Amino acid sequence: MPDTDYKCGHNCRNTCAMLNEALRRETASIRFYESVHDECTTPEVKSFLGNVVEKRRSEILKIIQKLNEIHAHSQALDGIASSFNAF
Repeated sequence: MPDTDYKCGHNCRNTCAMLNEALRRETASIRFYESVHDECTTPEVKSFLGNVVEKRRSEILKIIQKLNEIHAHSQALDGIASSFNAF
């Protein structure tokens, strides 16, 4: 499957499948860049790759934060819905 061949199913509940897929792919890309960084012997390139890894890690943190927000929002809505069902 090509990297761009991922379609959203729009059937998420308490999470987002697309963000989970983005998280998986970003994590894999970091592992790749880290391995290239570890093998590199050119200081300029090694420094550049270190910066790339740090930026990718920051993006992963943003994705995790958004997934946590979605989960919390869904839990709040579930709580509201269940309070109406109690009557």
